[in-house]
Amino acid sequence: MKVAIYGQSFQKEDQLCVEELLDELKKLDAEVYVEENFNKLVAQITKEQVKGTFTQSEGLDASFDMFVSFGGDGTMLRAVTYIKDYGIPIVGVNTGRLGFLSTFKKENVRKLVTEFEAGHYTIEERTLVEVELNSGLDEFNGLNFALNEITVSRKDTTSMITVETWLDDEYLTSYWSDGLIVSTPTGSTGYSLSCGGPVIAPSAKSLVLTPIAPHNLNARPLVISDNTQIRLKVSGREQTHLVSLDSRIADIPNDKEIRIKKADFTIKMIEYKSESFLKTLRNKLLWGEDRRN
Repeated sequence: MKVAIYGQSFQKEDQLCVEELLDELKKLDAEVYVEENFNKLVAQITKEQVKGTFTQSEGLDASFDMFVSFGGDGTMLRAVTYIKDYGIPIVGVNTGRLGFLSTFKKENVRKLVTEFEAGHYTIEERTLVEVELNSGLDEFNGLNFALNEITVSRKDTTSMITVETWLDDEYLTSYWSDGLIVSTPTGSTGYSLSCGGPVIAPSAKSLVLTPIAPHNLNARPLVISDNTQIRLKVSGREQTHLVSLDSRIADIPNDKEIRIKKADFTIKMIEYKSESFLKTLRNKLLWGEDRRN
């Protein structure tokens, strides 16, 4: 087994779960690679247990069996920029708070290895969205895709922006709002949900357009086919606006065309039978609980 391990930060209380993961992998004589910066944080734990390190630009390839992310959902989103189109299955150990993506409890981290080895999991392919800008600049350094959402939003002003929107070259509407979110099913439980968007099952072949604080109150979230080509043009009082791909943000001139579509590759999420999407919804959104007492 060949395993990659990644994290953005390391807290003392997380030491035990890292040790337990490495211990289980050692039992299987697994080849363990740790992200270069994360390895510096956990060097005392990983000493003599790591075969090598990797960075965002080198060290990973399709030969890896598993990518383990330590942290919250933000760490998982950053991990996707390492995996890219290599097809490495990913699972998140939740050391953060909410955890719609990073769902595996750190207290049960040994099971992450034993259940994977026993085949008690499924691989769920998650859709990504990608953006193409005609600004003439490579704002995202070639990493022009997102697992959760692509968002356009206002910058340095309290004034709203206008987001002209076309779907498959047919004009839809102009959103007068703080911005517009184009979300995947995976991202439907993120920013889109907080702005009133629907929860969408990860396997659904759809995207959702969710306006951010629209002035025209009849502007509602819209679910569309994930084969739809989306074209946006932003105008407003400022000369620029923001385009974000998950947590990565670029400053884009107004009136530059933004084209968004489904990416031509997917991210393989490891879903354990003990940690399903529906179970996560019930736990995180408190569905099925009587809160009257």
